[in-house]
Amino acid sequence: MYETDSRLHPVIAQQPYPLLFVTISGAHLYGFPSPDSDFDLRGIHQLPLPELVGLETGPDTIEQSCFQEELQIDLVIHEAKKFFGLLLKHNGYVLEQLYSPLVVRSTPEHAELKAIAQGCITRYHSHHYLGFANTQWRLFEKENPPRVKPLLYLYRVLLTGMHLMQTGVIEANLLTLNQKFQLPYLDEFIAMKVTGAEKATLATHDVEFHRKEYLRLRQALEAAHHTSHLPNEPSAQSDLHELLLRLRLGDRSAHNLPTS
Repeated sequence: MYETDSRLHPVIAQQPYPLLFVTISGAHLYGFPSPDSDFDLRGIHQLPLPELVGLETGPDTIEQSCFQEELQIDLVIHEAKKFFGLLLKHNGYVLEQLYSPLVVRSTPEHAELKAIAQGCITRYHSHHYLGFANTQWRLFEKENPPRVKPLLYLYRVLLTGMHLMQTGVIEANLLTLNQKFQLPYLDEFIAMKVTGAEKATLATHDVEFHRKEYLRLRQALEAAHHTSHLPNEPSAQSDLHELLLRLRLGDRSAHNLPTS
């Protein structure tokens, strides 16, 4: 069972709306947090009906950055309808947030949503991971000296995408992924990041090697897309619709229970 840092609880308790779930994303989820890494909290909030149907509507996204006892916290939560819509748009970020094993707060509806969202996983999620990998490579290539952090993010998204295409399962932890893909250099880079700082760097002569690895793994992800048995389109829209109606019209006294 994941042990939640107690310093996260006040930030969650201060939120103005009921929460369907809150999980941890970012470097902690990916398996390579530095000592100075912030905590990325992600999840769903539920607006009350008056803030949905009136002229003055509530926020569909809440963003908050703060320090809690020297712990930097970055919170981004979406309203249920917006989050459900993103699930239907081949968005890998929200899938990773939903299935993150680092759960800060959960509800019975969270578990139900995880079951429904299996029908949102498609082969076209590969485009999400290919696009993110391209962005991370451009960031890495521009740096002088090159940092370890964007390189780890690059490999993380490529391996997550390949694993998803092959198995239909979301796995965002790079250490776990590398047990399958066995890239010999990753453990060293992860150790550099975990024991060092956010700005840990590597030798510039390694850039060409990683360019070749990026292109090789990108090609492997594209191939995994073409051979994947995942469906082309999501099948969960009606189930998401019914869950959203129940959230809107049913018992709104959600059981916001923090995990231990």
